Amino acid sequence: MRYCFALDLIDDPASIAEYEKYHEKLRPEIEESIRSAGITEMEIYRIGNRLFMIMETDDSFSFEKKAAMDAANPEVQEWEALMWTYQQALPMAKPGEKWMLLDNIFTL
Repeated sequence: MRYCFALDLIDDPASIAEYEKYHEKLRPEIEESIRSAGITEMEIYRIGNRLFMIMETDDSFSFEKKAAMDAANPEVQEWEALMWTYQQALPMAKPGEKWMLLDNIFTL
């Protein structure tokens, strides 16, 4: 399956540069957490302060499984807290909602 998400960064060039630096070489424990959840590929794109993430998964992936794995992993919790210092919710997000799943409206 392919899933696409959006999220905003705090609109500050220095902050955005720091955020990108963290993603140049992902922490091994974070990469392992992503892969062990059934995520086979992940890409993040940016325009301005808007992020788009494309995630490819295998049949073992579920959002519930990933959430449970993340909640039980202190390294992932630390990473998420750090990343949230650079991120901000989309204007239409509910309280506490971060990456928002995009609806596919066209496929060629």
